[in-house]
Amino acid sequence: MRHFVWERYWSVVKKEVIQIKRDRPSLAIALVMPLMLLFLFGYAVNTDVNDIQMAVWNQSPSAASRELVDQFVHTHVFEVAAQVSSYKEIEAMLDDGSVNVALIIGPDYTRKRDRNEPVDVQMLINGSDPNIARTATSQAQLIVQHQAITLQEMKLQKQGLGELEQPLGLDTRVLFNPNMESIVFNIPGLIGLIMQNVTMILTAFSLVREKERGTMEQLIVTPIRPLELMLGKITPYVGVGLFSFCLVLLVGTYWFGVPVKGSISLLVTLSVLFLVTTLLLGIFISTVAKTQLQAMQMAFAFILPSVLLSGFMFPRDSMPLVIQWVGGLVPLTYFLEILRGIFLKGVGIDALWKDVVGMSSFCLLILTVAILRFRKKIE
Repeated sequence: MRHFVWERYWSVVKKEVIQIKRDRPSLAIALVMPLMLLFLFGYAVNTDVNDIQMAVWNQSPSAASRELVDQFVHTHVFEVAAQVSSYKEIEAMLDDGSVNVALIIGPDYTRKRDRNEPVDVQMLINGSDPNIARTATSQAQLIVQHQAITLQEMKLQKQGLGELEQPLGLDTRVLFNPNMESIVFNIPGLIGLIMQNVTMILTAFSLVREKERGTMEQLIVTPIRPLELMLGKITPYVGVGLFSFCLVLLVGTYWFGVPVKGSISLLVTLSVLFLVTTLLLGIFISTVAKTQLQAMQMAFAFILPSVLLSGFMFPRDSMPLVIQWVGGLVPLTYFLEILRGIFLKGVGIDALWKDVVGMSSFCLLILTVAILRFRKKIE
């Protein structure tokens, strides 16, 4: 009789619950580690560039030059770390990393500015970190352009021609994350990444543990089917994972201040689907590995590509098409879209159904492959 038998399934569930109770370290990993990782990465993973250390060589000390320096400081992107008096000092500070930017105001700055003559300021930027370099360059250009427009308006007013009229304007509105804070974007992604890694590792040891402890023989002589065994093993971990997910969700929402704009019930429901998928992925690893060390190595071999290909760190649209297809084999790819869609945009299932279908398809695929891989025999 090959159909699913609930009694056999529940017997596996009860056995696994007892195993979880006895294995306190694994339970601690499932409950404590997600919170610890969320706090750690929540503060560490930040792509906002602020307080770039800047050296200033002001060769034309005056109210006008100090006003220019103040405009840099008031953006909160730059912070004056030192006042210098030579290129040699600037080179030394750029070399040892004490500053990343040097603003050089020439000796004729004030005189030319007062005469409304063209005048340049120089900025030296440490390009070893492209993110800092791009931010410093764009902010410096905006500041100088604003200063140039202000000076031009002052010149026209002195000539009695009124204010400078702009022929073209830009009304920019940033939706979903108006302040463009990286933490608002990162926290939903971190929740998905952490839950994937923790839950997958938990079940990656499941069947391997049975082999190493010699209890696989007891399972072999029972009439339990592979489907009943696998679903029975992941069911308790779904409950543990869901509880852990709710904890990190509360921390992300109330501690880091990233509210959920969409439906909480939809988020929890789709999170259960994701937990089942990652737990089954761990079971699949467990059917392939022969030792717990191999299972750990396989799990970590999957974690790194999932970070790179899922869109957690880099936009998937900028990746080659083939790499995007490979990323489609990572369940985190779909769950990140779901998390950010519900967290930031407040969208419903009508906007997320493609990601739900993709994740469901992966779930069924990995379940089928794991069942085919599992053999009720001692290798």
